[in-house]
Amino acid sequence: MNEPTSGVGTPAEPEGSVTYDEPSESSIEEEAAAQEELAVTSPEVLAESLGEYLRAWGKRIRSGESGAVPVLVGLVLIIIFFQIEQSSFLTAGNLVNLFEQAALYILFGAAEIYALLLSEIDLSIGAVAGVAGFVIAELIAPPVNLVWWLGIGGGLVVCLFIGLVQGTLITRLHLPSFVVTLGGLLGLTGVIIELAQVDKTAVGGVISISTTSPVYNLVNANMSTGLSWIVLVVILAVYAFVSLSGAARRRSRGLSAPPLAVVVLRVALAAIAGIVVVFICTRNRGALVSLTGVPWVILLVLLVIGAWSFLLARTKLGRYIYAIGANPEAARRAGINVPLVRTAAFMLCSFTGGLAGLVYASRLGSIATDIEVGNFVLYAVAAAVIGGTSLFGGRGKMLHALLGGLVIAVVFNGLALMGISAAGVDIATAVVLILAVTVDSLVRRRGATG
Repeated sequence: MNEPTSGVGTPAEPEGSVTYDEPSESSIEEEAAAQEELAVTSPEVLAESLGEYLRAWGKRIRSGESGAVPVLVGLVLIIIFFQIEQSSFLTAGNLVNLFEQAALYILFGAAEIYALLLSEIDLSIGAVAGVAGFVIAELIAPPVNLVWWLGIGGGLVVCLFIGLVQGTLITRLHLPSFVVTLGGLLGLTGVIIELAQVDKTAVGGVISISTTSPVYNLVNANMSTGLSWIVLVVILAVYAFVSLSGAARRRSRGLSAPPLAVVVLRVALAAIAGIVVVFICTRNRGALVSLTGVPWVILLVLLVIGAWSFLLARTKLGRYIYAIGANPEAARRAGINVPLVRTAAFMLCSFTGGLAGLVYASRLGSIATDIEVGNFVLYAVAAAVIGGTSLFGGRGKMLHALLGGLVIAVVFNGLALMGISAAGVDIATAVVLILAVTVDSLVRRRGATG
């Protein structure tokens, strides 16, 4: 009986045995290339020191993954230009006003990011903000007279319901988000008019908010100087604890984590930025009376950006949103409940839009039927994309909404100081948006061919 063979002249290996092949030179080179690519794609994966991290970060920029660098450079150049043109641009009074303007655009951008990460779009976000503003104003005004936090809660619950309905239509019936949210824009605009007509206290379609209400004071009142510094210390302490403990926990589990020096550097940069903002806000900017302190709306924006950043980076829901945006079919095959996650993302989008509506009503001290819902949609997309969020899904951070909102506010504020007309402001914003989309497209193309 012949001995079984597994090849020409080669005896077969006994059943259950394991053979080990010597790695070829080509496989070693491929592995090294893969490791190098991994380090470039995510510097914190293999970097063991600040120097290695910065070198990997530099390679990442040269490969086309520039991140927020172009936005930061552009923002600095725009600020320098406006300061040269108008010496009052960097005064404390104007900068605090700019921060308050930016709050609205930042929240709209943060809302739209949830849709953009899924490679979708929400055109109803401005109308959702308007509905939230009307519901909150009606609940805290006579004859309802609810306590302010219940009024805000009621408005945000309505926004969550709107997001649930739209998300369900998009995910369960597979309707295009463009069509569903366009319908939401039109329908909710009608709801806004109906709410104004039903409320007997609305005069000319306008509902006023009492100047003594905390809702009004959200934008129009400030913390004391002492409280401003205390809040800054608390925020920095929480951020440092979360960053350091998170990195240590990942290392203890054998997972990738940025070097300690990188974490400390991030905390130090955040501290510097916070100190600068609080220093500016605590300068006296009043003409006839003393006016100092950080506006409460800045704290709200920081809490929202921080909470949503944590959700996207540290929770399963956030990771699932990124996975679905990058490759929906692969996410589905990995066991992710794609319809549920997408619906949750649209609910978060509407919820954050409701917060933007709260800020809008607080800033004006009223809410009216002539709210510019269409423009708010454009600002939402512009803030997210200008900041660095991709229109093609799977790439974006809440930091991008912060940067994009600041860019829009700086452009609006600076051009207003120069006396440029509204038409010029719109044109300038359009140019900035197109440049941002162009950069995003070029980065994707370079990454695909690199």
